[in-house]
Amino acid sequence: MLNFSSDFGGSGFTPLVSPETFPDQRGGGHTVDLLEYQGKQFFATYGIPVSDGAATDNVDEAVAIADRVGYPVVVKAQVHTGGRGKAGGVKLANDADECRLHASNILGLDIKGHIVQTIWIEHASDIAEEYYASFTLDRSAKKYLGMLSAQGGVEIETVAEENPDAIAKIWIDPVDGLSEAVCRAWVLAAQLNPAATDGAVDILRKLYTAYVEGDADLCEINPLILTPTGQVHALDAKVSLDANAVYEHPDYGQYDETQPRDDREEAAHAKGLQYVGLEGSVGVIANGAGLAMSTVDVINQVGGKPANFLDIGGGANADVMAGALEVINNDPNVKAIFINIFGGITRGEEVANGIVEAMGRVDLDSPIVIRLDGTNADEGRAILAPHLSDKLMMEPTMLDAARKAVALAKA
Repeated sequence: MLNFSSDFGGSGFTPLVSPETFPDQRGGGHTVDLLEYQGKQFFATYGIPVSDGAATDNVDEAVAIADRVGYPVVVKAQVHTGGRGKAGGVKLANDADECRLHASNILGLDIKGHIVQTIWIEHASDIAEEYYASFTLDRSAKKYLGMLSAQGGVEIETVAEENPDAIAKIWIDPVDGLSEAVCRAWVLAAQLNPAATDGAVDILRKLYTAYVEGDADLCEINPLILTPTGQVHALDAKVSLDANAVYEHPDYGQYDETQPRDDREEAAHAKGLQYVGLEGSVGVIANGAGLAMSTVDVINQVGGKPANFLDIGGGANADVMAGALEVINNDPNVKAIFINIFGGITRGEEVANGIVEAMGRVDLDSPIVIRLDGTNADEGRAILAPHLSDKLMMEPTMLDAARKAVALAKA
């Protein structure tokens, strides 16, 4: 079943979540956010037309790319944040000298704390009109959500706030897919220029295929442009992939190298831990992404601030626990650690033994508060009991443990 709407706020669904937002709410879990050039390469594999160009970290190579694709070219900083243009990270070059100058200035530029290490050089496009197009997941409707607007090139949130009728939305049942007839009706509902209809339909169907077959959480083109000669193609690319599906795509490993991580996240990644650094003082270790997110929430609820999100999954053995404690212990902002375990397949006594052994390996600077529940929790608590001290405390519920950890962090 499919239906249309131009009322952006009707479903109460917030379609776009910044990559900096945590936890990521698009798919309820961890995502891999592609840089623009990676997104364009991703689109190209599905036949979506993009501007001719290439990425480089070298000024001389940037000029060589510009010479190949033809002037004028656009030199674009590749960073996981917005506001590149305002920061001087997007420049037009009409010849080799201008390209060299812009490439030299943009490489190494600090854009909102992101240092530019890669630039994308592409042939500049003539633009008659700019549109917006995206596919993501509406979790509440349990369907894919497509959004299309004749007002592209600006933040979609701004369009939604100032003129919600300018956005045509479509909900797609994965079983039905997106037919050409439905897609054409969608383009008509969005009131795109009739000259763009055929090209837009073709690209939207390919974008939908990329979104589904590519296991993406978000595929966005802003702007999707119509040229004076009637061609339609993607001028930008924003793609977030579902990290849980990466194992099905061996080539996605290339994207891992360009994910933004601070020193803590880099250390955790080297240990194979699912970790995201935050700015609080209560370290978090939990088994399962859902429980870890709930732990972050409950710490906030009782007046504390989480220092991180760390999901150890089902492998709460000594090696995994020691690695988790080491990463959190190396964060100077952490004043207390909350280990929140609910045993399922992982049994309570295994977790307890892992914690005891890990504490013998890591010289901890902060006290630990443990909440252990679920399978064989009584056995696990019995193992932990002889080791309880002012450095290792145990509480019966998640809320009690959160309050204790927050109090210790503030002490």
